[in-house]
Amino acid sequence: MKRSFALGLAGAVVLASTAVAGMTAQAAPGLQFGPCPEDVSTPYPQLQCAELQVPLDHRDPGGEQLTLLVSKQPARKPEARRGVLLINPGGPGGPGVGFAGALAPMLPGPVLDSYDLIGLDTRNTAHSTPITCVDPATYWKTPLPDPDSPQAREQNWQRAQQYADGCQQRAGKYLPHLTTPNNARDIDRVREALGEEKISYLGYSYGSYLGAVYGQLFPERVDRMLLDSVVNPDTSEVWYRNNLNQDIAAQERLGQYFDWIAQHDQAFHLGTERAQVQAAWEGVQAELRRAPRGNLGPAEFIDITFNALYGESTWQELAEGLADFHLRHDDGKLVGQVEPKDEVAENGNAIYNAVECVDAPWPTRRAEWERDAERLAADHPLAAWYNSWTVAPCRSWHAPAQQPLAITGEDLPPILLINSEHDVATPLRGAQEMHRSLPSSVLVTERDAGKHGVWAVAGNAEVDRIGSDYLVNGVLPPEDVVVPGHPEPDPAAPQAAPKTLDLR
Repeated sequence: MKRSFALGLAGAVVLASTAVAGMTAQAAPGLQFGPCPEDVSTPYPQLQCAELQVPLDHRDPGGEQLTLLVSKQPARKPEARRGVLLINPGGPGGPGVGFAGALAPMLPGPVLDSYDLIGLDTRNTAHSTPITCVDPATYWKTPLPDPDSPQAREQNWQRAQQYADGCQQRAGKYLPHLTTPNNARDIDRVREALGEEKISYLGYSYGSYLGAVYGQLFPERVDRMLLDSVVNPDTSEVWYRNNLNQDIAAQERLGQYFDWIAQHDQAFHLGTERAQVQAAWEGVQAELRRAPRGNLGPAEFIDITFNALYGESTWQELAEGLADFHLRHDDGKLVGQVEPKDEVAENGNAIYNAVECVDAPWPTRRAEWERDAERLAADHPLAAWYNSWTVAPCRSWHAPAQQPLAITGEDLPPILLINSEHDVATPLRGAQEMHRSLPSSVLVTERDAGKHGVWAVAGNAEVDRIGSDYLVNGVLPPEDVVVPGHPEPDPAAPQAAPKTLDLR
């Protein structure tokens, strides 16, 4: 997701970024691995953890330092070990340490045999000098204002300003340095501290963009790189237009979800056609606009629906809640799906905004934001306003926006890209643009599927085989591949569903 300006300016940015990337202070010290924090070690006892100091400002390597948490799961077969695989779950703001632990049991055996798995909480995320911007108990108190309501528009703009101001007050010194290039420079410090000449990398969602930026800054340090659910790196798309593109993809995916509910009318009784299910959904939304039910209002209902479109693990739960509400006037299942934001969730939201707000320029005029949201809402109403309010603090962010780094893929080894055809968060067109930007890449498309996150987490055996063969043996398909999608859930036999992991 990126924005393009005059060639001369973009070239200056690349040169400046490369110069910073080449800076080194003293060599990073080796990592001393030991027990992980309790919230990591309890669910993932196989992980070891270490802390690493990195510069707050990489242009001042001897200045103030940040503490990053790094995790490791050693390769199962030391004799087969070929290096480290650093894993990023996306976001920005996804905790990489915990994700590496959750992902490990799902990885193909040969990958576990061949690599030390490395997790990293990126700067100011989770265990790495975390920040928050607001008190979640008050700012995120539900039900939130209706994102679609013209009457609530001024309130939503005030909330966006409050969030931007809160970030400046609570975390102002970090904001200018919370960027994707700095996350990439931190990764190279991790590589250095691990004593590795090169690293292999697995990045999902935002992690795909972070991987591409790392490869642009440090191409000589890349061994193998698998980018899944791929962000559009076009400098004119990062990040504002990439968020708008999600709204179009979400509406299309919502229709497919309604089709799935209709196909299983014997389970949900909401109709056998998309239009009937859509009418039921819209009826629930209208009722919540008239009278929210406890902490469930129209904003929360959109949030639940939008999140369900990232994967299929909550499709049945949402459909059952929709049926209960629409047919039996029972709101219990829907109310139970509202997830209150705690400090952990607020940290993720803070990083999501902070990185995107500084990575690239944003419109500063309210009229432009409202024009684009209204235009999209005409045909894609689910997320047009909801998604816009998510990043609206970027309109008045208290740190200067940079120009996004142009991704050209020069001097990179072969790279594997994977994307589902109907991904909501990272639409396929973005993966195709990344493919053009990385000449050494091969693109695998999962047809007739829309899960966000495919390799090792969607239950697609052929995609998993391709990714494993690449990471372990260095073998890529000779050309781009379209693979049949993984099975959709069957509400009549949920226990037979393959093990999957949803990304957010």
